[in-house]
Amino acid sequence: MANAESDEPQSRSQAFPPEWPARIRALAAGELTPVTPRRAATVMLLRDAPAGVEVHMLRRRTSMAFASGAYAYPGGGVDPRDDEAHVRWAGPGRADWAARLGVDESAAQAVVCAAVRETYEEAGVLLAGPEEGTVVADTTGADWEADRAALIAHELSFAEFLDRRGLVLRSDLLGAWTRWITPEFEPRRYDTFFFVAALPAGQRTLVHGRGPERTEADLSVWIRPEEAVAGQEKGEMVMLPPTLATLRALVGHPSAADALAAAARQDLEPVIARARVEDGEVVLTWPRHAEFTTRVPTGEPGRPTG
Repeated sequence: MANAESDEPQSRSQAFPPEWPARIRALAAGELTPVTPRRAATVMLLRDAPAGVEVHMLRRRTSMAFASGAYAYPGGGVDPRDDEAHVRWAGPGRADWAARLGVDESAAQAVVCAAVRETYEEAGVLLAGPEEGTVVADTTGADWEADRAALIAHELSFAEFLDRRGLVLRSDLLGAWTRWITPEFEPRRYDTFFFVAALPAGQRTLVHGRGPERTEADLSVWIRPEEAVAGQEKGEMVMLPPTLATLRALVGHPSAADALAAAARQDLEPVIARARVEDGEVVLTWPRHAEFTTRVPTGEPGRPTG
């Protein structure tokens, strides 16, 4: 694996939770009320490298309740405080983002804010600048770290952070890529918008796995999408289907700029898995992603085959 930023061993497999069959049966019988999914955003941060475009990935701590040990991108839930707050904004307006994301303007602002905030919290990269057309050149230093810690602790909203710093959110540096919703039988559900963005010149990502941490990751890596896909297929990297699907979609783009340009052509119709118990197996299917169709014996949970 290229450019790994931790010496810790990688997780090699992931079993489906043993409670899935019972929850799927309960849902089918009308005995389980689906949890309302929480809005979320995640960002595929890209950079150009000699061997081709690379994407920044994090490995989630094994202590995490959701997707523990899995490789993912910087991301997390929307902060409701950012729905209506005044945010200095550059790039497509809220109405344009609402139309692209298929939500109202307040939700669109909050989702875009979540994408930029989570990239800063988890990767240390800030898609904002003192004025339109600019980006902060360096986010290192004790004062920046104090603000990042306050954001992570929810002591400071992102809108307040931008206002305090006199910064403009650069929504034009993001491209909406896809949207996945956690299956109805899951106890924790997210309605997640995936974005792409290029690493701004002068900024660098945080190193995870060394020293005290304030994020959900224990390892960070810059890796070519095709290498990450191969790692998953070999059982060396655990990933959920949305992560693997987006990695496969990034393969073949020669540069970060090319991927950003391609974002405008991506389909944002939500992808949500369907499940049933059939002949002693859990059968999972994903619309428009037949490659992830999976059958797991109910008495012997196994690994995803996608």
